[in-house]
Amino acid sequence: MSERGNAIRGEAELELNGQRLILRPSFAALVAAEEELGSLFDLVERAAKGRLLLSEIVSLFWHVIKDRPEDLKRDDFGEAMMAVGLAGVTPALKILLKQILQGQ
Repeated sequence: MSERGNAIRGEAELELNGQRLILRPSFAALVAAEEELGSLFDLVERAAKGRLLLSEIVSLFWHVIKDRPEDLKRDDFGEAMMAVGLAGVTPALKILLKQILQGQ
């Protein structure tokens, strides 16, 4: 995938298994994430306290993937995230959390 994330829009990029995924925190995507995870404000607070669960990061990212490949399964996505480690996904997480708080 050659498309790049647009930082002005609050998009982040995540490179997994040689594939670049664009994470776009659109309203619809964030509503879907909130339906699964509960309040996004609470999610941000837990992140600030270092209490964000791995499952919550996977869920948030899953909902905001722009143009998610049809063959990408959620469990495989989580495994690929763990292959790059928390340090590898933290930059994208920071961008998304900032976008949730600040908006456009």
